[in-house]
Amino acid sequence: MSVKKDPENSPGRKLWAALLQILKFPRFRPGPAAATFAAFIVSSILIVGNTGSSDGPTGDIRDFEAGRVADRDVIAEEEVSYVDDDATRVRGEAQKRLVPAVFRVSSFANEEIQESWNRFCAFAQGLFDKGASADAFQLAMQAEYPVSFDPDVLAAYFADPYRSHYQEYGSAVLENILSRGIFNLHREELELYNPDVVELLSAAGSRTERERVAYSNIITMEKLGEAISAYIVGGGTFPFSFARIAAAMLSPFINENVFFSSDDTRQRVAETLEQVEPVIKHIDRGARVIKKGFIITDDNMKELRALNLPLSNRDLRGVAGLILILLLIYGLLLFLCGEMVIGKVLSNAEIYLISVLTAAYLIGAVFVKGLSLGVEPMPVSMVLPTALVIMLPSILIGSRLALVLAMVLPLGAFLSGSFDISAYIFALVSGIVASYSLQGAQKRMDLVKAGLLIAGANCVALIAILLIRCAGPASYPRMLFWAAFNGIASGMLVLGFLPPLEHALNAATTFRLIELSDLNSPILRRLFTAASGTYSHSIMVANLAESACQDIGANPLLARVGAYYHDIGKLEQPGYFVENQTVYNKHDDMAPRLSATVIRSHVKLGVEKARSLGLPQQVIDIIAEHHGNSVITWFYSKALKQEGAVNIEDFTYPGTPPRSRESAVVMLADVTEAAVRTLNKPTASKMEKFIQGLIDAKVEHGQLAESELTFRDLETIRKAFVRVLVGYYHSRIEYPKLAKDAVPAKDVTPAKDAAPAGNDEREGAL
Repeated sequence: MSVKKDPENSPGRKLWAALLQILKFPRFRPGPAAATFAAFIVSSILIVGNTGSSDGPTGDIRDFEAGRVADRDVIAEEEVSYVDDDATRVRGEAQKRLVPAVFRVSSFANEEIQESWNRFCAFAQGLFDKGASADAFQLAMQAEYPVSFDPDVLAAYFADPYRSHYQEYGSAVLENILSRGIFNLHREELELYNPDVVELLSAAGSRTERERVAYSNIITMEKLGEAISAYIVGGGTFPFSFARIAAAMLSPFINENVFFSSDDTRQRVAETLEQVEPVIKHIDRGARVIKKGFIITDDNMKELRALNLPLSNRDLRGVAGLILILLLIYGLLLFLCGEMVIGKVLSNAEIYLISVLTAAYLIGAVFVKGLSLGVEPMPVSMVLPTALVIMLPSILIGSRLALVLAMVLPLGAFLSGSFDISAYIFALVSGIVASYSLQGAQKRMDLVKAGLLIAGANCVALIAILLIRCAGPASYPRMLFWAAFNGIASGMLVLGFLPPLEHALNAATTFRLIELSDLNSPILRRLFTAASGTYSHSIMVANLAESACQDIGANPLLARVGAYYHDIGKLEQPGYFVENQTVYNKHDDMAPRLSATVIRSHVKLGVEKARSLGLPQQVIDIIAEHHGNSVITWFYSKALKQEGAVNIEDFTYPGTPPRSRESAVVMLADVTEAAVRTLNKPTASKMEKFIQGLIDAKVEHGQLAESELTFRDLETIRKAFVRVLVGYYHSRIEYPKLAKDAVPAKDVTPAKDAAPAGNDEREGAL
């Protein structure tokens, strides 16, 4: 039986869908787009305009020319370092000439030489074994190896009593000579490389060995006889009869086995040129670069161009390049701030904040360029509060966005020419540490602690920079002070900037949520007074929601605050809600449609009241979504019995299903707390089944479809609810009543089965 493949689930279609998701552009919003564009324009104008004046610090460079007499002095207004291209080129050429020519050993040639020698020895031994005479031996050899050997050599070989060991002696000599290599040299190829040594590459198993060999130690075919004789004499283990004819016998079998490798040599040259360090020259502040009345030299012109590098930006090409860099930075920032990277869609106010911070940082980097605290070398980013710019969005929006800004903003300052590599590294370290320094912060004092942490990271980064730049010991104390001050001041400044920004962005920061969780706030005190049942219900919902959110990794503080305020709409008509009723139920005398209208209205009234109180949008969303668009089943069923056919929309809550995990948890906690009250003698097993049914009903009716809760989360939430409610509804023992005439004695000892009085009081308090 064949199964038809679903084209919708094919790997190609899935890959295409994922690609479209990545390339999907965010929805165009005029306000944020205008703010981002304005930030780009302002920063471009100020950065380009501040890069250099129209004539630069030395006036128009065209007034000077090598060979002419200078008509005025030129003094360096600041310390400048520049690359001397000519000197760098000379250094590169010199180091290129020092690269040795690379030769490779041919393993094939080695094997061929050894095999030739072994065949010769085997052939000779065969003649010896047959008992050939001296004349027959010479004739056979000349037939097999014509003109290869002198007759006297063959005669000496035949007559030598050690001839049976010649194969062993020859192999030892060949092994030594071949390991040193017989070089194939063509001097015209080697004139461009090191004149003293060459580099020899030889295979040693799976690796390659490198060895430098001086030209004086190289063996060529012309020096082969000398090399063989020198080895035999130096070895001292060969008989004189073999030593006398060894060179003549071995030479016919030896060929060159080391050859010049042009590819390896070019690679070595390229590697060397990549490692050539540029020649850096420095012009001290106050140095006289051009002297009036003196002839201008080529070196003077190099220094003059170094002082007037900003003039290149007057060229339209330089201006266009700088603007393009800024455009790329803003484009990169917009991409990284998208939902795919930071996991949320930024609000208009949040985009306004990012645009202002980005423009302010890039412009500030331009204006602090060149500033000094009197100690050199000092990264200019030390006077820029990078950590402050990163900590604000970390608190107001999230640490993931802050990490993006920490990487992009210093990069933008570096690419636009405001930061050198030291300033970039310092700002990068400070920003990244700042983005994560407030993880779990709940008190404003945590901002000061974060400032101390950033100060420590700044000091470590600065020490690394000073070590790399070989700064003197006298530079450390004052620079470390400013590095630490940068971090501490950033943390303290956040205390001043944060409150107005919290209200301007209406952000649900940890600090603001803690303030809103105060049960003594006027609105919650009023809820306690006017609708005590709703107040108690809200407290219990908050406990359930907070516990569940802690277990699933959501924001427990947001869930608690949302639960506190989720029913503030009931303040207008508290008597119409069952938790506030004692004896009389007003809905008994009302039509079900009217009752449903009153019940539904508390959601809309709650949202309006929350907005008037200036609550964060996340809290308002919980208020608006805590019933979703579910049906008020009690009054809907009652209306069906009375009217027969009714419009279900009249009995549906006006909200939308929860769109966050916290909002969904509050919805489940709300319905669970209200419903569990109806259970008679609730037990753990009874509550587990009951709560599971409530959650399943919400899932079945699509109330959790947009909340990003998983089935695992729902199981965890159920367990958390049961754990809290079992503790709340725990069973108590039933105590017997005392007889009216019973008089308790002072020293009555309780029975063994009775609970201690202290426990009784504690359980009653619970």
